[in-house]
Amino acid sequence: MKDDTSRLVYSTDRGRIKQTSAELPPSSDGIIRIRRETKGRKGSGVTTVSGFMLNLAELKILAKQLKQRCSTGGTVKQGIIEIQGDHRDLIKKELEQRGYDVKLSGG
Repeated sequence: MKDDTSRLVYSTDRGRIKQTSAELPPSSDGIIRIRRETKGRKGSGVTTVSGFMLNLAELKILAKQLKQRCSTGGTVKQGIIEIQGDHRDLIKKELEQRGYDVKLSGG
């Protein structure tokens, strides 16, 4: 029953097929951007670090090291490291020692 004009409309045998961020690193210009954000967090600030050319496993390891350096909590969401509190200067100094090109971004 193969027909050149037929096409698969819906199939339940495969499920959703999606490439995860662990397989491919996000595209970046090579500059690490550090910013402080409070939007959507009920006034509490976090420091976000983005622009890494690392896969998810490497990013989680780096996030853990930065959290230990800042003595605070944090997470990795969609390729962005979030560190609780305002630690821009400390994170910038740490990443520059590791050889990254770092810019402070935002207010």
